[in-house]
Amino acid sequence: MNEFTIKIAGEAGQGMQTIGAALCRIFKKAGYNIFANQDYMSRVRGGNNFFQLRVADSQIFSLRKKSDIVIALDKQSVAIHKANLNEGGIIVLDKKKFDIPEDDKTFFDVPLYELAVSVGGSDIFISTVSCGVIAGINRLEFAYLEEAIKDIFAGKGDESIKKNVSAARAGYDFAKNKPGKEKNKPKASSAKNTLLIDGNEAIALGAIRAGCKFYSAYPMTPSTSIMNTIAHYAGRFNIVVEQAEDEIAAINMALGASYGGSRSMTATSGGGFALMVEGLSLAGMTETPVVIVDAQRPAPATGFPTRTEQSDLDFLIHAGHGEFARVVYTPGTIEDAFYLTIKAFNIAEEYQIPVLIMTDQHLADSIRDIEAFDLNKVKIQRHIISRSESKKITGYKRYQFTESGVSPRAIPSWIEDVIYVDSDEHNEEGHITEEADIRIKMVEKRFYKKMNALAREIEQPAAYNLVKAKTILLGFGSTYGAIKEVCETSNENIGFVHLSQVWPFPTQEITRLLNGKKNIITVENNAAGQLARLLMRETGIKVSGSVLRFDGRPFDLDYLNAQLSKRDI
Repeated sequence: MNEFTIKIAGEAGQGMQTIGAALCRIFKKAGYNIFANQDYMSRVRGGNNFFQLRVADSQIFSLRKKSDIVIALDKQSVAIHKANLNEGGIIVLDKKKFDIPEDDKTFFDVPLYELAVSVGGSDIFISTVSCGVIAGINRLEFAYLEEAIKDIFAGKGDESIKKNVSAARAGYDFAKNKPGKEKNKPKASSAKNTLLIDGNEAIALGAIRAGCKFYSAYPMTPSTSIMNTIAHYAGRFNIVVEQAEDEIAAINMALGASYGGSRSMTATSGGGFALMVEGLSLAGMTETPVVIVDAQRPAPATGFPTRTEQSDLDFLIHAGHGEFARVVYTPGTIEDAFYLTIKAFNIAEEYQIPVLIMTDQHLADSIRDIEAFDLNKVKIQRHIISRSESKKITGYKRYQFTESGVSPRAIPSWIEDVIYVDSDEHNEEGHITEEADIRIKMVEKRFYKKMNALAREIEQPAAYNLVKAKTILLGFGSTYGAIKEVCETSNENIGFVHLSQVWPFPTQEITRLLNGKKNIITVENNAAGQLARLLMRETGIKVSGSVLRFDGRPFDLDYLNAQLSKRDI
């Protein structure tokens, strides 16, 4: 596989995200595969942020540690990122602007700021000049760059587009006219029906496809772009989007909308979810379907607001007071994020339970080119009494005892009977009760029967090379990409199992897959090895060890390889 990594680094506010988005589009148009993510500090200005883009001629699922090209938008970035250059790598910088007199074989001196001002009239155009430099270094067709700029600045007016195209052309011509600086041979564009999308966008589009009609949330990194994406399409798909005053209000709004018959959703991060847990228990008691996304970041408290972690695993499985059925999905890819969100809505409504989607900053913000979603693979399944049938009902019992544990669900505005709903323990009609016998039957209904049924709906683990492997890597969520690439690029000694659902735990299938395997290593973005402990609790299987990362950074191919090299695999 031929590949290279580009890093755009500078202070917050210098446009790394704009450059990164443009480069993703450019290389996609040129026929390359993309994996990109941004590393940014929790501040509006200053610090050192970077957007990292890995480009390859085949599918990729993770980042690399070292870069081949670094665009340094400030002097600090030169020193910080020079140490992580590949052999033969270059740093694009403006030596005059940064007052760097010395020469270095890694430096490619470009008057970035001078070009930006001379062509665009302001140094704010440094981002598009930089895009042009990258395209020129890689000998890409300028038409790809021009098209990407027109897409990105479509809402800014013709004059803005014209200036940005001119700025990009200035950087492009400067780089292309420097012999010996070209880094990669251009690739012939192939007409592929692909999407360039990140994890949060996939969740949002999955929710829209599933028929979500009400979304409420309080903005909390890294979940906020789910709300932004749904809000963008809200008018087109008749969705109500409400920015709540806090997370408590957000979940209760979602429950109210669901009670009224609308498929509803909310999203947050761990700190916001902590505020939602009373509402989560309310959903369990009232048997109200709702989909909740926890986009994890390092904790406790505010933690690292803009970075990644997987430390909410135990929390989501056990959150809320009391015992009631729930499902916890842990998508590992952008495709998983889309399809599992649709399944989450179907399962929530069928079993009248809360369904939790546990993602994290890495998956939420990572961009990949993917095949267009196959809408023939998904079916939207509604589990409510129809409007016509509702008119015929008399003596309705909202919590009627059934063999499956799932009661027929009527919509208040459709049925002529009164519907009683209460957060206290209640009888079949919904009236408050203190009767011990009814309490037992209700717990059996809400917990035992539904959990037994949900065990038949489990999203089964993915597995790779288990027969020949000496070592099995076990992970969940966003670690999928690094694990997959380590296994595929190593010898046959390593295989993997990946969980896209952690609750109900796929005990039977995991036991079958791991039975007799002696060297099992979990790969987790947390400090406690929560997946290893969960595996032991649910199957009795004890792992040989864990590769744990909890510095707020995601696993990449090189980091995981380095950690595994220290072990007997």
